[in-house]
Amino acid sequence: MSQPPSGRVSDGGPGTEVPTCPRHPDRVSYIRCQRCRRPVCPDCQRSAAVGVQCVDCIREQAKGERPRVTVFGGRAGADRPYLTIAIIAICVLVWLGELASPRVFQEVAFAPFLGTSEPWRLITSAFAHSPYQIMHIGFNMLALWMIGGYLEQMLGWARYLALYLVSALAGAVTWLLFQPAMSTTPLVGASGAVFGLFGALFVLNRHLGRDSSGMVAVIGINAVLGFVIPNVAWQAHLGGLIAGGLLALAIAVSRSRGRPALAWVAIVGVLVIVLALGVAKYAASPAPVPLPFA
Repeated sequence: MSQPPSGRVSDGGPGTEVPTCPRHPDRVSYIRCQRCRRPVCPDCQRSAAVGVQCVDCIREQAKGERPRVTVFGGRAGADRPYLTIAIIAICVLVWLGELASPRVFQEVAFAPFLGTSEPWRLITSAFAHSPYQIMHIGFNMLALWMIGGYLEQMLGWARYLALYLVSALAGAVTWLLFQPAMSTTPLVGASGAVFGLFGALFVLNRHLGRDSSGMVAVIGINAVLGFVIPNVAWQAHLGGLIAGGLLALAIAVSRSRGRPALAWVAIVGVLVIVLALGVAKYAASPAPVPLPFA
């Protein structure tokens, strides 16, 4: 067994001539941790309710504590909305790619005639925006930044991501229902997902008893703009809004009943309904007439 240097005992016990910090034996300290009573140097001290504690005791205490969560299961006190930032970054990068090459737009945009052969475009189109209208991406990203972080912390990243993607898909499918199955009109934009967040925020705030008058005004203004401004897919806004509201209602009910699994059942249920509507649209549409060989 090794012995401490002559004249110093690292644990500061009886017979110690000069107490030293266990983590830094070359540093003398007459201040002790309030929990373990070992000497603690200034670098290893952490303020406590009374006196100080050492970093080792702080770390052990943190392991035994349950993480704080919000009323809807999100992580309370999250530092930054990393998922929201990531979504915004992806949208901006795709938009910059569209500016650099029209090929990017052609590869990610959704058009009804591509629905049966490339159905993933229903989702990829939600991360693209019109390269000719900076306000298109500007408004969507601003709205996402303003409310996305709040919802991400409230719901947790998993439910927040599910809410965003299902709302985006619901918006695209709702728009599809109003288009000819073989239409070549493209659809891009995160508006369906953003309106899903609008709907979710309204429902969750109402559940918590918080004022939602501002959100009603925002939804109303944007609903009117959808009919006034040309080339705005108001159907996507409506579909995303309804899906987001339904998912938020399910999350609120699951919280009230103390059964968080109900929220995931509802998320899967809404997703199945949205996909079924898309399939039914193509099933009810007449098959395209094959072109004769030249």
